[in-house]
Amino acid sequence: MQAIVIGGGIIGLSSALYLQQSGWQVTVIDKDGLLNNCSYGNAGYICPSHFIPLATPGIIRQGLKWMWNPQSPFYIQPRASWPLIDWGWKFMRSATPEKVRAAAIPLRDIALFSQRCYMDWQGIAGFDMAYEHKGLLEYFQTPEKEEHAHHTCQQANDLGLDAVVLSREEVQAMEPQTKLAINGALYFKCDAHVYPNKVMGSLIRHLKALGVQFRTHEEVTGFEKNNGRISGVKTNRAMYSPDIIVLASGSWSRELAAGAGLKIPIMPGRGYSITLENSSNKLNYPAVLMEGRVAITPMDGNKIRFGGTMEITATNQPPRMGRVKGIIDAVKRYLPDYHIPMPQEKEVWFGFRPCSADGMPYIGRSKSVTNLVVATGHAMVGMSLGAGTGKLVAEIANELKPSVDLMPFLPERFQ
Repeated sequence: MQAIVIGGGIIGLSSALYLQQSGWQVTVIDKDGLLNNCSYGNAGYICPSHFIPLATPGIIRQGLKWMWNPQSPFYIQPRASWPLIDWGWKFMRSATPEKVRAAAIPLRDIALFSQRCYMDWQGIAGFDMAYEHKGLLEYFQTPEKEEHAHHTCQQANDLGLDAVVLSREEVQAMEPQTKLAINGALYFKCDAHVYPNKVMGSLIRHLKALGVQFRTHEEVTGFEKNNGRISGVKTNRAMYSPDIIVLASGSWSRELAAGAGLKIPIMPGRGYSITLENSSNKLNYPAVLMEGRVAITPMDGNKIRFGGTMEITATNQPPRMGRVKGIIDAVKRYLPDYHIPMPQEKEVWFGFRPCSADGMPYIGRSKSVTNLVVATGHAMVGMSLGAGTGKLVAEIANELKPSVDLMPFLPERFQ
């Protein structure tokens, strides 16, 4: 049985792993070279703590306030685009307290499932992820965010997640080498983190050893359909006739899905990160700056990564270095002794996260195209949910009962 996986990010490669292990002969097609997608430059969080979706009440209003600030952490580029208008309308309709509450259990369940899958990966010979289960601190500076931290902590505890609110002194004791300008932090003990570059490198090597075929710098240009199935996958180089197709092409999934007859609202949300090697800036625990919306991760021993922003824009738009300056300035407000020089553009990583219209990923078999499995729309939790999503894809392909309830993630839920 032949499987085509479209997309070489963490979702696609994880899908390839579990499909190949379960008896499929897998070919991964990627329009680039596997080395520059969004799976490399992220914060590396494996985070059950992220049970609140992107589409939350007030986010649009906040985005409008930030629209004219070139350093703001959230930005929607206005443009005459029907897909953007359609996505924005669905996003606003999804940003309700009721839908946010309904999302919490499904997001918790898939994140915990994925974390267990990553822990299994540690047992693979030669597989190095720099996996550390140290938790995640969310620093706050203002009374408003402190109140939010207590509320979120209670929600997390109600979901069975290990979380506690710490005072400034308690957090400072955890980071004795670093001066912290904070009032306290929400500490999610349930979280872990990895070094994404090592995860991806190990995964590619392991897949090649298993016999997975890679077709890089090859772009899918269309599909042939027959009797409700895809009978052919056309690329700029070849034609393939697989038994099953996995659509895991991230921010480019909307256009490819449309070619198969599916309407899946997705917008690319660009993020930026800076990684310092052997930096004098030290941190023991990963941290999120709540007001600044910046993630900081000490990873792989001697590296530290600063990342953030959610910039809803077209994939052909050049990077905006003002967003990078916003990240650096935010870090300075919380960690006043940190000295991070403004990097040149070539030193900055940026990538496009696939943002669904309700903040929930799209995972499942298509209702209208019976041999198409969709796995995309993970936004900022692609690395976190990557391993688990891959295993769910294999369960779907093999017609097994999924390990988590997929009803909240159905790919055609907006149709």
